[in-house]
Amino acid sequence: METADLASGKGHRDENFPVASVLLKPEHRAPVMAFYRFARVADDISDHETLPAAEKLAQLGRMRAGLDGKADGATEALALRAVMADHRLDPVHAHDLLGAFERDVTVTRYEDWDGLIGYCRLSAMPVGRYVLDVHGEDRITWAASDALCAALQVINHLQDCAKDYRTLDRVYIPAETFAETGARIEDLTADHATPRLRAAIISLVSKTRMLLDTSANFSSMIADRRLGAEVAIIHRLATSLCGRLEKRDPLSERVHHKSWEAAFLAAGAAVGSLFRRAA
Repeated sequence: METADLASGKGHRDENFPVASVLLKPEHRAPVMAFYRFARVADDISDHETLPAAEKLAQLGRMRAGLDGKADGATEALALRAVMADHRLDPVHAHDLLGAFERDVTVTRYEDWDGLIGYCRLSAMPVGRYVLDVHGEDRITWAASDALCAALQVINHLQDCAKDYRTLDRVYIPAETFAETGARIEDLTADHATPRLRAAIISLVSKTRMLLDTSANFSSMIADRRLGAEVAIIHRLATSLCGRLEKRDPLSERVHHKSWEAAFLAAGAAVGSLFRRAA
C-alpha cells in the first residue's frame, strides 16, 4: 500500500491557520510546503479510520526511513529529506513530528495538562521551529514559538473533541480536567455539550490563553518582517478562536472561522504588525 492510497484529500487551504501564505517569500514557501506535505501524509496515516494500528506504524516507519534516505522510504519523506539537505536544515524537527503521529496510534488518553503539553512538544512545536530555521531566525525565538504552536494544537483538539472521540477513540481533554469539572468522556457522544463538559473546555481554553500570553510578543521578535506578519495573523486567529470556544459549543455549533472572518482578522493583524515595525 502506498501513502497516496491513504490520503484524506485535505490540503493546506483546509487548515485552521495559514500555511506558507503569500506573505512568505517564495524561497521560504517551498521548503515550508515540503514539510507540510510530509506532515499531511503522516497525519492522514495516523488518523485513518479503518487502517489497523500495526499497518499505521509500518507506514509511519516508511516515512522515517525516507527521512533517513533509505530507498524503500515514503516518497514525501524522501522529497523532504532532499529539501532539507539543499537548505541545510536539521531533520530533527521532522523526526520529532513523526514521533507525535506514532504516539497518536498508540496513546489515546492523557492524564494531565503536562502530559498534553508533552504531546505538543512533538506534534506542534517542531513545526514552528522548522519554519524559523527555514528563515534563519535566532533560536532565542523558540520559547515563544513553542507556546504559540502548543496553543494552536490545543485549540484544534478542542474544536474537534467530539469527532476525535467518535471516529478514533482519541481524547485529548486530560483525565484531570474531567475529574475537576465532573465531566465524562461519554459526554463527547452527545448532540450538545453538557454544562460540565463546557466547563472542562473552558478550563483548557483558560490555560491556552496563558500560552498565547507567553507568545504575545513573538511576532516582534522575528527578524523577517513577512514571517512576523504571518505569525501576528496566526496569533490573532488563535485568540479569536479561544473566545469562540468560551462562547460556543463545539459539539453543536461552528467554531471555525468562515473565510471572510479569517480574512478580516488576518488583514488587521498583518497591518498592525507591519505598522509597529515601521513605527
